[in-house]
Amino acid sequence: MDIRRPCAVLLFLVPFLLLAVPAFAAETGNGFVPPVWTVIPFLGILLSIAVLPLIASHFWEHHFGKISAFWVVVAIVTMAASVPGDWTFIDAYGPKYFTTYEEYISFIILLGSLYVISGGICIVGDIPGTPLINSGIILIGSLLASVIGTTGAAMLLIRPLLRANANRKRQAHVVLFFIFLVCNIGGALTPIGDPPLFLGFLQGIPFEWTLRLTPMWAFTITIVLGIFYLLDRYLMEEEVPSVLPSIKVEGSLNFILLLGVVVSVIMSGVLHFESQIQVGSLGVLHYQNLLRDGSMVGLALLSLVITAKPTREKNNFSYGPILEVAYLFIGIFTAMIPALMLLGARGGELGLNSPAAYFWVTGLLSSFLDNAPTYLTFLATAMSSLGVENAVDMTVGAEREGILLGISAGAVFMGANTYIGNGPNFMVKAIAEGEGVKMPSFFGYLLYSVIILFPVFILVTLIFF
Repeated sequence: MDIRRPCAVLLFLVPFLLLAVPAFAAETGNGFVPPVWTVIPFLGILLSIAVLPLIASHFWEHHFGKISAFWVVVAIVTMAASVPGDWTFIDAYGPKYFTTYEEYISFIILLGSLYVISGGICIVGDIPGTPLINSGIILIGSLLASVIGTTGAAMLLIRPLLRANANRKRQAHVVLFFIFLVCNIGGALTPIGDPPLFLGFLQGIPFEWTLRLTPMWAFTITIVLGIFYLLDRYLMEEEVPSVLPSIKVEGSLNFILLLGVVVSVIMSGVLHFESQIQVGSLGVLHYQNLLRDGSMVGLALLSLVITAKPTREKNNFSYGPILEVAYLFIGIFTAMIPALMLLGARGGELGLNSPAAYFWVTGLLSSFLDNAPTYLTFLATAMSSLGVENAVDMTVGAEREGILLGISAGAVFMGANTYIGNGPNFMVKAIAEGEGVKMPSFFGYLLYSVIILFPVFILVTLIFF
Protein backbone atom coordinates (compact mmCIF):
# COMPACT_ATOMS: atom_id res chain seq x y z
CA MET A 1 0.00 0.00 0.00
CA ASP A 2 1.28 3.48 -0.88
CA ILE A 3 1.21 5.35 2.43
CA ARG A 4 1.65 8.76 0.79
CA ARG A 5 -2.06 9.11 0.11
CA PRO A 6 -3.30 8.60 3.68
CA CYS A 7 -0.46 10.88 4.84
CA ALA A 8 -1.66 13.52 2.39
CA VAL A 9 -5.18 13.21 3.82
CA LEU A 10 -3.78 13.73 7.31
CA LEU A 11 -1.96 16.83 6.10
CA PHE A 12 -5.23 18.28 4.85
CA LEU A 13 -6.81 17.51 8.24
CA VAL A 14 -4.04 19.16 10.27
CA PRO A 15 -5.54 22.67 10.11
CA PHE A 16 -8.93 21.44 11.21
CA LEU A 17 -7.46 19.34 14.01
CA LEU A 18 -5.48 22.32 15.29
CA LEU A 19 -8.45 24.66 15.15
CA ALA A 20 -11.32 22.36 16.08
CA VAL A 21 -10.96 22.72 19.85
CA PRO A 22 -10.44 26.50 20.04
CA ALA A 23 -12.95 27.32 17.30
CA PHE A 24 -15.36 28.81 19.82
CA ALA A 25 -12.80 30.64 21.93
CA ALA A 26 -13.84 33.89 23.49
CA GLU A 27 -13.23 36.91 21.28
CA THR A 28 -10.10 38.83 22.18
CA GLY A 29 -8.40 41.86 20.66
CA ASN A 30 -5.18 40.81 18.95
CA GLY A 31 -2.22 43.15 19.27
CA PHE A 32 0.37 40.41 19.71
CA VAL A 33 3.65 40.70 17.81
CA PRO A 34 5.87 37.59 17.94
CA PRO A 35 9.55 37.95 18.85
CA VAL A 36 12.12 37.72 16.07
CA TRP A 37 13.43 34.33 17.21
CA THR A 38 10.13 32.67 16.27
CA VAL A 39 11.21 32.77 12.61
CA ILE A 40 13.96 30.19 13.35
CA PRO A 41 11.77 27.21 12.31
CA PHE A 42 11.03 28.99 9.02
CA LEU A 43 14.74 29.38 8.38
CA GLY A 44 15.15 25.74 9.39
CA ILE A 45 12.72 24.39 6.81
CA LEU A 46 14.23 26.62 4.12
CA LEU A 47 17.70 25.30 4.92
CA SER A 48 16.38 21.74 4.94
CA ILE A 49 14.93 22.18 1.45
CA ALA A 50 18.15 23.81 0.27
CA VAL A 51 20.82 21.64 1.92
CA LEU A 52 19.49 18.13 2.54
CA PRO A 53 19.01 17.21 -1.14
CA LEU A 54 22.70 18.09 -1.59
CA ILE A 55 24.25 16.29 1.39
CA ALA A 56 21.72 13.48 1.97
CA SER A 57 19.72 13.09 -1.23
CA HIS A 58 18.58 9.51 -0.56
CA PHE A 59 17.38 10.40 2.94
CA TRP A 60 15.60 13.53 1.64
CA GLU A 61 13.91 11.65 -1.19
CA HIS A 62 12.35 9.13 1.17
CA HIS A 63 11.66 11.30 4.21
CA PHE A 64 10.93 14.87 3.06
CA GLY A 65 7.34 14.54 4.30
CA LYS A 66 8.56 13.61 7.79
CA ILE A 67 11.05 16.48 7.73
CA SER A 68 8.27 18.91 6.87
CA ALA A 69 6.13 17.44 9.68
CA PHE A 70 9.07 17.88 12.07
CA TRP A 71 9.28 21.59 11.26
CA VAL A 72 5.51 21.94 11.69
CA VAL A 73 5.86 20.61 15.24
CA VAL A 74 8.94 22.75 15.96
CA ALA A 75 7.17 25.85 14.65
CA ILE A 76 4.10 25.26 16.81
CA VAL A 77 6.22 24.60 19.91
CA THR A 78 8.32 27.71 19.23
CA MET A 79 5.25 29.87 18.81
CA ALA A 80 3.69 28.43 21.97
CA ALA A 81 6.87 29.29 23.90
CA SER A 82 6.64 32.90 22.72
CA VAL A 83 3.14 33.53 24.09
CA PRO A 84 3.16 35.88 27.13
CA GLY A 85 1.75 34.61 30.39
CA ASP A 86 -1.43 36.67 30.19
CA TRP A 87 -2.25 35.40 26.67
CA THR A 88 -3.41 32.06 25.31
CA PHE A 89 -1.99 30.51 22.16
CA ILE A 90 -5.32 31.10 20.42
CA ASP A 91 -5.37 34.76 21.47
CA ALA A 92 -1.91 35.28 20.04
CA TYR A 93 -1.83 33.12 16.92
CA GLY A 94 -5.34 31.76 16.37
CA PRO A 95 -6.64 34.25 13.75
CA LYS A 96 -3.41 34.06 11.73
CA TYR A 97 -3.43 30.25 11.86
CA PHE A 98 -7.00 30.26 10.64
CA THR A 99 -6.40 32.53 7.64
CA THR A 100 -3.08 30.85 6.77
CA TYR A 101 -4.51 27.34 6.74
CA GLU A 102 -7.58 28.49 4.85
CA GLU A 103 -5.21 29.90 2.20
CA TYR A 104 -3.18 26.67 2.25
CA ILE A 105 -6.22 24.50 1.60
CA SER A 106 -7.42 26.74 -1.25
CA PHE A 107 -3.85 26.82 -2.60
CA ILE A 108 -3.59 23.02 -2.69
CA ILE A 109 -7.09 22.58 -4.10
CA LEU A 110 -6.31 25.01 -6.93
CA LEU A 111 -2.95 23.41 -7.72
CA GLY A 112 -4.34 19.91 -7.30
CA SER A 113 -7.36 20.44 -9.54
CA LEU A 114 -5.27 22.01 -12.31
CA TYR A 115 -2.68 19.24 -11.95
CA VAL A 116 -5.26 16.46 -12.20
CA ILE A 117 -7.21 18.03 -15.06
CA SER A 118 -4.17 18.98 -17.13
CA GLY A 119 -2.78 15.49 -16.48
CA GLY A 120 -5.70 14.20 -18.54
CA ILE A 121 -4.61 16.21 -21.60
CA CYS A 122 -1.89 14.50 -23.59
CA ILE A 123 -0.17 16.41 -26.38
CA VAL A 124 1.70 13.88 -28.50
CA GLY A 125 3.38 13.80 -31.89
CA ASP A 126 6.69 14.64 -33.46
CA ILE A 127 7.80 17.76 -31.63
CA PRO A 128 11.53 18.38 -32.11
CA GLY A 129 13.26 20.08 -29.21
CA THR A 130 14.87 22.82 -31.29
CA PRO A 131 15.54 26.30 -29.89
CA LEU A 132 12.74 27.76 -32.01
CA ILE A 133 10.19 25.13 -30.98
CA ASN A 134 11.20 25.31 -27.32
CA SER A 135 10.94 29.10 -27.38
CA GLY A 136 7.54 28.84 -29.04
CA ILE A 137 6.20 26.45 -26.39
CA ILE A 138 7.48 28.69 -23.58
CA LEU A 139 5.98 31.77 -25.26
CA ILE A 140 2.61 30.06 -25.67
CA GLY A 141 2.77 29.03 -22.00
CA SER A 142 3.61 32.59 -20.97
CA LEU A 143 0.53 33.85 -22.82
CA LEU A 144 -1.72 31.10 -21.45
CA ALA A 145 -0.51 31.77 -17.89
CA SER A 146 -2.68 34.89 -17.67
CA VAL A 147 -5.67 33.02 -19.10
CA ILE A 148 -5.70 29.70 -17.22
CA GLY A 149 -3.25 30.60 -14.47
CA THR A 150 0.43 29.84 -14.12
CA THR A 151 -0.34 26.41 -12.69
CA GLY A 152 -2.75 25.50 -15.48
CA ALA A 153 -0.37 26.62 -18.23
CA ALA A 154 2.61 24.91 -16.59
CA MET A 155 0.84 21.59 -16.08
CA LEU A 156 -0.54 21.66 -19.62
CA LEU A 157 2.76 22.23 -21.40
CA ILE A 158 5.59 20.87 -19.25
CA ARG A 159 5.09 17.25 -20.35
CA PRO A 160 5.08 17.93 -24.13
CA LEU A 161 8.12 20.17 -23.63
CA LEU A 162 9.94 17.38 -21.80
CA ARG A 163 8.99 14.87 -24.50
CA ALA A 164 10.24 17.24 -27.21
CA ASN A 165 13.64 17.41 -25.50
CA ALA A 166 13.85 13.80 -24.29
CA ASN A 167 16.72 12.96 -26.66
CA ARG A 168 18.82 15.98 -25.75
CA LYS A 169 21.69 15.61 -23.33
CA ARG A 170 21.13 19.03 -21.75
CA GLN A 171 17.55 19.66 -20.68
CA ALA A 172 17.65 21.35 -17.28
CA HIS A 173 18.02 24.87 -18.70
CA VAL A 174 14.81 24.38 -20.71
CA VAL A 175 12.89 23.55 -17.53
CA LEU A 176 14.48 26.48 -15.65
CA PHE A 177 13.37 29.05 -18.21
CA PHE A 178 9.96 27.38 -18.34
CA ILE A 179 9.67 27.98 -14.59
CA PHE A 180 10.86 31.57 -14.93
CA LEU A 181 8.34 32.50 -17.61
CA VAL A 182 5.38 30.13 -17.58
CA CYS A 183 5.18 29.46 -13.84
CA ASN A 184 5.69 33.08 -12.81
CA ILE A 185 6.25 36.11 -15.04
CA GLY A 186 3.67 35.07 -17.63
CA GLY A 187 0.80 35.30 -15.13
CA ALA A 188 1.01 39.05 -14.57
CA LEU A 189 -1.76 40.28 -16.87
CA THR A 190 -4.95 39.14 -15.11
CA PRO A 191 -6.07 38.27 -11.57
CA ILE A 192 -6.45 34.69 -12.80
CA GLY A 193 -2.77 34.52 -13.63
CA ASP A 194 -1.24 34.49 -10.16
CA PRO A 195 -2.75 34.31 -6.62
CA PRO A 196 -1.44 37.73 -5.42
CA LEU A 197 -3.28 39.51 -8.22
CA PHE A 198 -6.43 37.54 -7.47
CA LEU A 199 -6.25 38.62 -3.85
CA GLY A 200 -5.91 42.20 -5.04
CA PHE A 201 -9.05 41.67 -7.13
CA LEU A 202 -10.86 40.41 -4.03
CA GLN A 203 -9.71 43.54 -2.18
CA GLY A 204 -11.45 45.71 -4.78
CA ILE A 205 -8.79 46.36 -7.43
CA PRO A 206 -10.57 46.27 -10.84
CA PHE A 207 -10.15 43.09 -12.89
CA GLU A 208 -8.74 44.96 -15.89
CA TRP A 209 -6.28 47.05 -13.87
CA THR A 210 -3.56 44.37 -14.06
CA LEU A 211 -3.28 45.10 -17.79
CA ARG A 212 -1.28 48.13 -16.61
CA LEU A 213 1.54 45.62 -16.10
CA THR A 214 1.61 44.82 -19.84
CA PRO A 215 4.63 47.01 -20.81
CA MET A 216 6.95 45.56 -18.13
CA TRP A 217 5.49 42.07 -18.69
CA ALA A 218 6.25 42.28 -22.43
CA PHE A 219 9.71 43.73 -21.79
CA THR A 220 10.62 41.03 -19.27
CA ILE A 221 9.20 38.18 -21.38
CA THR A 222 11.09 39.41 -24.46
CA ILE A 223 14.45 39.74 -22.70
CA VAL A 224 14.30 36.45 -20.78
CA LEU A 225 12.95 34.50 -23.76
CA GLY A 226 15.67 36.02 -25.95
CA ILE A 227 18.33 34.89 -23.47
CA PHE A 228 16.83 31.41 -23.49
CA TYR A 229 16.83 31.18 -27.29
CA LEU A 230 20.49 32.15 -27.52
CA LEU A 231 21.48 29.79 -24.70
CA ASP A 232 19.45 26.93 -26.17
CA ARG A 233 21.08 27.43 -29.58
CA TYR A 234 24.49 27.34 -27.93
CA LEU A 235 23.69 24.13 -26.02
CA MET A 236 21.85 22.38 -28.87
CA GLU A 237 23.36 19.12 -30.02
CA GLU A 238 23.73 18.47 -33.72
CA GLU A 239 21.56 15.36 -33.55
CA VAL A 240 18.38 17.34 -32.81
CA PRO A 241 16.24 16.96 -35.95
CA SER A 242 14.98 20.05 -37.70
CA VAL A 243 11.54 18.93 -38.89
CA LEU A 244 8.08 20.42 -38.82
CA PRO A 245 6.18 19.43 -35.67
CA SER A 246 3.17 17.13 -35.83
CA ILE A 247 0.78 17.42 -32.90
CA LYS A 248 -2.15 15.36 -31.68
CA VAL A 249 -4.20 16.18 -28.58
CA GLU A 250 -5.89 13.50 -26.48
CA GLY A 251 -8.30 14.15 -23.61
CA SER A 252 -9.49 17.44 -25.10
CA LEU A 253 -12.66 17.45 -22.96
CA ASN A 254 -10.40 18.43 -20.09
CA PHE A 255 -9.97 21.85 -21.69
CA ILE A 256 -13.61 22.50 -20.79
CA LEU A 257 -12.86 21.48 -17.20
CA LEU A 258 -9.86 23.83 -17.12
CA LEU A 259 -12.19 26.59 -18.24
CA GLY A 260 -14.50 25.55 -15.42
CA VAL A 261 -11.70 26.09 -12.90
CA VAL A 262 -11.06 29.56 -14.32
CA VAL A 263 -14.78 30.40 -14.11
CA SER A 264 -14.88 29.13 -10.51
CA VAL A 265 -12.03 31.45 -9.56
CA ILE A 266 -13.61 34.45 -11.28
CA MET A 267 -17.04 33.81 -9.77
CA SER A 268 -15.61 33.67 -6.26
CA GLY A 269 -14.52 37.25 -6.79
CA VAL A 270 -17.82 38.34 -8.32
CA LEU A 271 -20.29 36.59 -6.02
CA HIS A 272 -20.78 38.03 -2.55
CA PHE A 273 -23.17 36.19 -0.25
CA GLU A 274 -24.53 38.26 2.61
CA SER A 275 -24.32 35.39 5.07
CA GLN A 276 -21.04 33.79 6.11
CA ILE A 277 -19.83 31.22 8.59
CA GLN A 278 -18.35 32.75 11.73
CA VAL A 279 -15.73 30.49 13.30
CA GLY A 280 -15.55 31.82 16.84
CA SER A 281 -13.05 34.66 17.19
CA LEU A 282 -10.73 33.20 14.54
CA GLY A 283 -12.35 34.44 11.37
CA VAL A 284 -15.04 33.70 8.84
CA LEU A 285 -15.59 31.26 6.01
CA HIS A 286 -17.14 32.82 2.92
CA TYR A 287 -19.67 30.78 0.98
CA GLN A 288 -18.29 31.97 -2.36
CA ASN A 289 -14.87 30.56 -1.44
CA LEU A 290 -16.36 27.26 -0.30
CA LEU A 291 -18.33 27.11 -3.56
CA ARG A 292 -15.14 27.81 -5.54
CA ASP A 293 -13.09 25.14 -3.79
CA GLY A 294 -15.91 22.60 -3.94
CA SER A 295 -16.36 23.24 -7.66
CA MET A 296 -12.66 22.71 -8.34
CA VAL A 297 -12.64 19.43 -6.41
CA GLY A 298 -15.70 18.30 -8.37
CA LEU A 299 -14.10 19.23 -11.69
CA ALA A 300 -10.94 17.30 -10.80
CA LEU A 301 -12.98 14.22 -9.88
CA LEU A 302 -14.94 14.53 -13.11
CA SER A 303 -11.65 14.63 -15.02
CA LEU A 304 -10.59 11.36 -13.42
CA VAL A 305 -13.89 9.79 -14.51
CA ILE A 306 -14.02 10.98 -18.13
CA THR A 307 -10.33 10.64 -19.06
CA ALA A 308 -9.22 7.36 -20.57
CA LYS A 309 -6.60 5.60 -18.47
CA PRO A 310 -4.13 5.23 -21.39
CA THR A 311 -4.11 9.01 -21.82
CA ARG A 312 -2.86 9.54 -18.29
CA GLU A 313 -0.40 6.69 -18.70
CA LYS A 314 1.11 8.41 -21.74
CA ASN A 315 1.64 11.45 -19.52
CA ASN A 316 3.31 9.27 -16.87
CA PHE A 317 0.72 10.77 -14.56
CA SER A 318 1.16 10.16 -10.83
CA TYR A 319 0.20 11.97 -7.65
CA GLY A 320 3.82 12.25 -6.51
CA PRO A 321 4.47 15.87 -7.58
CA ILE A 322 1.29 17.33 -6.05
CA LEU A 323 1.80 15.34 -2.85
CA GLU A 324 5.37 16.61 -2.61
CA VAL A 325 4.08 20.18 -2.87
CA ALA A 326 1.40 19.45 -0.25
CA TYR A 327 3.94 17.98 2.20
CA LEU A 328 6.51 20.73 1.88
CA PHE A 329 4.15 23.68 1.75
CA ILE A 330 2.25 22.68 4.91
CA GLY A 331 5.59 23.09 6.66
CA ILE A 332 6.36 26.36 4.87
CA PHE A 333 2.90 27.84 5.50
CA THR A 334 3.03 26.92 9.19
CA ALA A 335 6.58 28.10 9.87
CA MET A 336 6.11 31.39 8.03
CA ILE A 337 3.24 32.55 10.29
CA PRO A 338 5.48 34.51 12.72
CA ALA A 339 7.39 36.05 9.80
CA LEU A 340 4.17 37.31 8.23
CA MET A 341 2.93 38.63 11.57
CA LEU A 342 6.21 40.50 12.06
CA LEU A 343 5.95 41.98 8.58
CA GLY A 344 2.37 42.99 9.19
CA ALA A 345 3.27 44.73 12.46
CA ARG A 346 6.58 46.29 11.47
CA GLY A 347 6.48 46.50 7.69
CA GLY A 348 6.02 50.24 7.95
CA GLU A 349 9.39 50.49 9.72
CA LEU A 350 11.20 49.38 6.54
CA GLY A 351 11.01 52.96 5.25
CA LEU A 352 9.55 52.06 1.86
CA ASN A 353 8.80 55.24 -0.04
CA SER A 354 9.04 54.45 -3.76
CA PRO A 355 7.66 51.96 -6.32
CA ALA A 356 11.18 50.57 -6.82
CA ALA A 357 11.57 49.89 -3.09
CA TYR A 358 8.21 48.12 -2.93
CA PHE A 359 9.09 46.14 -6.07
CA TRP A 360 12.30 44.77 -4.60
CA VAL A 361 11.22 44.20 -1.01
CA THR A 362 7.92 42.59 -1.98
CA GLY A 363 9.70 40.53 -4.63
CA LEU A 364 12.61 39.32 -2.51
CA LEU A 365 10.34 38.31 0.36
CA SER A 366 7.91 36.66 -2.08
CA SER A 367 10.84 34.49 -3.20
CA PHE A 368 10.85 32.75 0.17
CA LEU A 369 7.47 33.52 1.74
CA ASP A 370 4.25 32.71 -0.07
CA ASN A 371 3.78 35.59 -2.50
CA ALA A 372 0.03 35.96 -1.88
CA PRO A 373 0.13 36.99 1.84
CA THR A 374 3.34 38.94 1.17
CA TYR A 375 1.47 40.93 -1.49
CA LEU A 376 -1.38 41.63 0.95
CA THR A 377 1.04 42.63 3.69
CA PHE A 378 2.78 45.27 1.59
CA LEU A 379 -0.49 46.42 0.03
CA ALA A 380 -1.72 47.11 3.57
CA THR A 381 1.59 48.78 4.44
CA ALA A 382 1.35 51.06 1.41
CA MET A 383 -2.29 51.92 2.08
CA SER A 384 -1.47 52.81 5.67
CA SER A 385 1.51 55.01 4.77
CA LEU A 386 -0.50 56.83 2.08
CA GLY A 387 -3.62 57.21 4.21
CA VAL A 388 -5.72 55.09 1.84
CA GLU A 389 -8.73 53.19 3.20
CA ASN A 390 -9.83 51.21 0.11
CA ALA A 391 -7.57 49.16 -2.18
CA VAL A 392 -9.31 50.53 -5.28
CA ASP A 393 -8.01 53.99 -4.36
CA MET A 394 -4.46 52.70 -4.93
CA THR A 395 -5.25 52.75 -8.65
CA VAL A 396 -5.89 56.51 -8.59
CA GLY A 397 -2.97 58.94 -8.86
CA ALA A 398 0.54 58.43 -10.19
CA GLU A 399 2.21 57.86 -6.80
CA ARG A 400 -0.32 55.33 -5.53
CA GLU A 401 -0.55 53.45 -8.81
CA GLY A 402 3.23 53.33 -9.15
CA ILE A 403 3.53 51.72 -5.73
CA LEU A 404 0.74 49.24 -6.53
CA LEU A 405 2.54 48.35 -9.78
CA GLY A 406 5.74 47.78 -7.81
CA ILE A 407 4.02 45.50 -5.29
CA SER A 408 2.17 43.54 -8.00
CA ALA A 409 5.17 43.07 -10.29
CA GLY A 410 7.47 42.18 -7.40
CA ALA A 411 5.13 39.49 -6.06
CA VAL A 412 4.56 37.90 -9.48
CA PHE A 413 7.94 38.30 -11.19
CA MET A 414 10.18 37.38 -8.29
CA GLY A 415 8.28 34.24 -7.43
CA ALA A 416 10.66 32.89 -10.08
CA ASN A 417 13.72 33.46 -7.89
CA THR A 418 13.51 30.17 -5.97
CA TYR A 419 11.86 26.76 -6.23
CA ILE A 420 9.54 27.71 -3.35
CA GLY A 421 8.66 31.16 -4.69
CA ASN A 422 5.48 29.82 -6.30
CA GLY A 423 3.68 26.48 -6.08
CA PRO A 424 4.06 25.49 -9.77
CA ASN A 425 7.85 25.89 -9.54
CA PHE A 426 8.27 22.90 -7.26
CA MET A 427 5.68 20.87 -9.12
CA VAL A 428 7.43 21.37 -12.47
CA LYS A 429 10.75 20.47 -10.84
CA ALA A 430 9.23 17.23 -9.48
CA ILE A 431 7.71 16.31 -12.86
CA ALA A 432 11.00 16.97 -14.65
CA GLU A 433 12.96 14.88 -12.16
CA GLY A 434 10.39 12.12 -12.54
CA GLU A 435 11.19 12.13 -16.27
CA GLY A 436 14.90 11.75 -15.53
CA VAL A 437 15.99 15.39 -15.88
CA LYS A 438 18.75 16.27 -13.40
CA MET A 439 17.60 19.62 -12.01
CA PRO A 440 19.84 22.09 -10.15
CA SER A 441 19.81 22.12 -6.36
CA PHE A 442 18.03 24.88 -4.42
CA PHE A 443 21.20 26.98 -4.39
CA GLY A 444 22.00 26.06 -7.99
CA TYR A 445 18.59 27.30 -9.09
CA LEU A 446 19.04 30.46 -7.01
CA LEU A 447 22.36 31.09 -8.75
CA TYR A 448 20.66 30.83 -12.15
CA SER A 449 17.98 33.32 -11.10
CA VAL A 450 20.56 35.77 -9.74
CA ILE A 451 22.64 35.60 -12.94
CA ILE A 452 19.74 35.66 -15.41
CA LEU A 453 16.77 37.34 -13.74
CA PHE A 454 18.29 39.94 -11.43
CA PRO A 455 19.90 41.95 -14.26
CA VAL A 456 16.53 41.94 -16.04
CA PHE A 457 14.77 43.07 -12.86
CA ILE A 458 17.32 45.88 -12.49
CA LEU A 459 16.47 47.00 -16.04
CA VAL A 460 12.75 46.82 -15.17
CA THR A 461 13.45 49.05 -12.17
CA LEU A 462 15.41 51.62 -14.18
CA ILE A 463 12.92 51.75 -17.05
CA PHE A 464 9.54 51.42 -15.34
CA PHE A 465 10.03 52.62 -11.76
